[in-house]
Amino acid sequence: MSDQPSVVGLRAVSAAAFPKRYRLIKTDEYSSVFGFRRVLKSRHFLLHYRPRSPEEVPGARLGLVVAKRFLRRSVDRNLVRRLAREQFRLMRACLRSSDFVLRLAVRPPVLDRQAMAQEIRGLLSKAALPPR
Repeated sequence: MSDQPSVVGLRAVSAAAFPKRYRLIKTDEYSSVFGFRRVLKSRHFLLHYRPRSPEEVPGARLGLVVAKRFLRRSVDRNLVRRLAREQFRLMRACLRSSDFVLRLAVRPPVLDRQAMAQEIRGLLSKAALPPR
């Protein structure tokens, strides 16, 4: 057995990655999404979105806002971010060409990984539906 990963394994990892082109990074990108004023709501989260114009590179991009006032411990904030990125990565192919900002809006009483992941998945699946 070789210590080097197979070519197939490398492709699987790269396909499962979350590269910069799928992230909102700059303040202006976040501002344009918040300024568009379209929101989907769930129990703990708000999903702000802005459709991307045809001139822009197609595909969905994600930004995250997890405030310290709702989750004091950085471990908990990072957990929510990881869950959100993972759900976005899994559903990215189904999503419309839009910029999304997932924002924690309410302090969760208990951090339940499965419940949080399910809630995020539900919001993203609403975003995958065609606009009304």
